[in-house]
Amino acid sequence: MAILHISGFPRIGRKREFKHALDAYWSGKIPEAELIAVANAIQEDSWRIQKMHGLDWLTAGDFSYYDLMLDLTVMLGVIPERFRGLELTDIDSYFTMARGAKNTPPLSLTKWFDTNYHYLAPEIHASTGFSVNSTAFTEKIRASALHGLPVKATLIGPLTWLYLARVEKEDFDKLSILPALVEAFNNILDESKKAGATLVELYEPVLSLDLPESWIRNLKPAFEVFSKTVPVLLTTTFGSVVHIAPTLIELDIAGLHLDLVRDPGQLDRFLETYPTNRFLSLGVVDGRNVFKANLSLILDQIQPAYHKLGERLWLAPSCSLLHCPIDVLNEAHLDDSLKSWLSFSIQKLDELAILKRGLEKGKSAISQELQLSDHVAQARHETAHAKNNIVRKRVESLTVQDETRDNSFPVRKIKQQQKLGLPLLPTTTIGSFPQTDSIRRARSNFRTGRIDSAEYHEFISHEIRIAIQRQQDIGLDVLVHGEPERSDMVEFFAEALDGFLLTENGWVQSYGSRCVKPPVLYGDISRPRPITVGWAHFAQSIANRPVKGMLTGPVTLLGWSFVHENLSRDAILMQLALAVRDEVKDLEAAGIAIIQIDEPAFREGLPLRQELRKIWLDHAIRAFAIASSGVSDATQIHTHMCYSEFGEIFDAIKALDADVISIEASRSQMTLLEDIPAYPNDIGPGVYDIHSPRVPDLTEITALIERALQKIPVERLWINPDCGLKTRNWTEVESALRNMVKAARCIRSQLQNK
Repeated sequence: MAILHISGFPRIGRKREFKHALDAYWSGKIPEAELIAVANAIQEDSWRIQKMHGLDWLTAGDFSYYDLMLDLTVMLGVIPERFRGLELTDIDSYFTMARGAKNTPPLSLTKWFDTNYHYLAPEIHASTGFSVNSTAFTEKIRASALHGLPVKATLIGPLTWLYLARVEKEDFDKLSILPALVEAFNNILDESKKAGATLVELYEPVLSLDLPESWIRNLKPAFEVFSKTVPVLLTTTFGSVVHIAPTLIELDIAGLHLDLVRDPGQLDRFLETYPTNRFLSLGVVDGRNVFKANLSLILDQIQPAYHKLGERLWLAPSCSLLHCPIDVLNEAHLDDSLKSWLSFSIQKLDELAILKRGLEKGKSAISQELQLSDHVAQARHETAHAKNNIVRKRVESLTVQDETRDNSFPVRKIKQQQKLGLPLLPTTTIGSFPQTDSIRRARSNFRTGRIDSAEYHEFISHEIRIAIQRQQDIGLDVLVHGEPERSDMVEFFAEALDGFLLTENGWVQSYGSRCVKPPVLYGDISRPRPITVGWAHFAQSIANRPVKGMLTGPVTLLGWSFVHENLSRDAILMQLALAVRDEVKDLEAAGIAIIQIDEPAFREGLPLRQELRKIWLDHAIRAFAIASSGVSDATQIHTHMCYSEFGEIFDAIKALDADVISIEASRSQMTLLEDIPAYPNDIGPGVYDIHSPRVPDLTEITALIERALQKIPVERLWINPDCGLKTRNWTEVESALRNMVKAARCIRSQLQNK
């Protein structure tokens, strides 16, 4: 019989219980014991769900209080010196590594491959040693074993951990510490076996990259060590690994997992010579999307593998279900026809069970399920309200003139400065301000009809007035309206665009307690009416300085949505670009002289394999150009990117030709600027890490600005935080921004007096 398993389950809770518990713990409202109780309850619920929905193995080790990379770093004992001796409890020391403290910057936060999940990067050096403490990990294994199914412990693999680790203040070959890392991992595997795990899954998405040959050569000796301790499942995901198939086939492992959602064609290559003494796990249900699986298509795809492998065939989602919401049954108000298209994590377990039954008992045993699946697939393909011929023709009629500014940046900058009159080192923020309880309550009351549109409008007007006044008091040079009307930078725009649907409870974790609710993109995109113009115009009318119009760019609108697989992503990207372009032009017509088009997903959407990247970048650049090029030279276009490695796409970032780009740089202490040398336009490397509650002091911000000035001419440097400020509170924000403005003014004065 086929075997069912998963690599991981969502860990935020059915109603985001753990997110709320984390926030409450960090604010001192609940004790550690209550936080642990909530965490344990969520893990128990996950195991019950897995058992109830027919899985043959339970997965332990996929839960985290913040991030699995951080968990592994702590388990290995790789604790940077600045976190030692803080005299904190174990859990508070852990959270300090994630969030920082007053004088202790946290670990760097960056994107997990091509997803919108963020991980915390380990910090290593040539003399890094390992001191394993796997007690917390093995406790999870023992707890899961009580549910009566075999237990598979899951860990991020050693190559992925090492490859993603950051080298601080020196240059050395990371592989030089791999032998010691393998020994430490083997210790964890041994303890896992003693705790009751009869299989350990090592999660190695890094194998989908173009790894140097030296890294590939180290796979075999590393896994030979592990296989002598406990049976190992090597999980590859997020892309094809057919380029290293011979190496993977030769490994001494119990099983191999392939992501067939990303590359169904790789199955044939592995089946040709797959060893008879191991199982093959196939990721056939999309762990990163919410549309129902095409069961007939998948069944036809995997039947040859089942005939060859029999009980050695395992079925799973393509990757951890961390990237998917929990239960579509919680969606009480979706249109029934559209809801019938969707499958969240629990429904994906049911899809696996149906496929297993079809393999073992034949298609006739699941005829009703196949008929329903075929009907849904056909309905999604044919639905009339998903098509818009007007916008399709508009995309077809685009010309080179539609994606080109009138003049080059030097000419534009002169005109913009004449219009704006900004000082050296202009200060600004990225866009959002704290989303207070009163803002969330007002938005909820408006959605549920407890207040009418007039009351809500008055409330938002009041919040914008407060935000503008606070910024003027702080002394910022370029203001924002603060976005009190926006729940999320993608969901807000999706709600106003045709072609999207929104869920009520489709939450996924982005990092720590931060959750997002990606909209579902199911058809052609159009903008029926202006979205942001009214509030931007209002904010500018009450401000004595320029106010930026704030938009989410087309690449991010696409990348941070669940997109139907039958849609042409390239065509939809251009439709999104046209919708943003229309908004940009309307903002300009309303008197907004600075418009920011945020593209934080620009880097994360990059394909993992080098050979596919140029096509993606060409489309992304064109989309941004279409969105931003419909304005005059005097209108200043900004963009923002964060928490990614930018060096390898530097040429593409230049090609965007934004007048100003702001990027995350504070956690890396401006080392990011080494990756983007000689950026030709204006740039604002972040001087304030907004993902940490710590408030940087004047000295720290001054040092970062001075470091930036070593790489960027003063006339092209902007001063800003790393990202939006919606997750912080006003006390933190005001203190940090006052320090930022004061630092900029001090350096500005020094430069002007030279």
